[in-house]
Amino acid sequence: MLTLAHLNTLDREAFAQVLRFAFELSPWVVERAWDARPFASVEAMHAAMMAGLEAASADDKLALIRAHPELAGKAAIAKALTAESNAEQASAGLDRLTPEEFERFHALNAAYGERFGFPFIIAVRLNDKASILAAMAARLANDRDVEIAEAIKQIGLISKLRLLDAVG
Repeated sequence: MLTLAHLNTLDREAFAQVLRFAFELSPWVVERAWDARPFASVEAMHAAMMAGLEAASADDKLALIRAHPELAGKAAIAKALTAESNAEQASAGLDRLTPEEFERFHALNAAYGERFGFPFIIAVRLNDKASILAAMAARLANDRDVEIAEAIKQIGLISKLRLLDAVG
């Protein structure tokens, strides 16, 4: 378990390296929060990370969104997810889909990716298979800007849960 006191003493590179798990394959989000140290709480640290993300360019935001795997997608089947994504998808039962559920996820992932050009993102730890599928279907009706904003919001939830798990 990491401590906030220890994190506050790290240099920029070490800080980004130690917390790189928080934002899927995108340690730049963590690194941009470093200047806001010292952090009084995990919530304050996360808020600094989210402020840096909100200030990021549209291209950087899209790169972060695209760094996330499809839910129950090819990477999950190939066991090529990050440890965090693997645990999160398993927590929602996405590693135990029926053939019908798998087909539904596959079809919705394809439709979503075709429509928006990036994967569907939701904080799976706060959902179950049914609510994820319902959200995927409902969010297909959104426009691209709304979905980019929702993806960033969901990434915020995911990263906060990851940080709360790791920092005591």
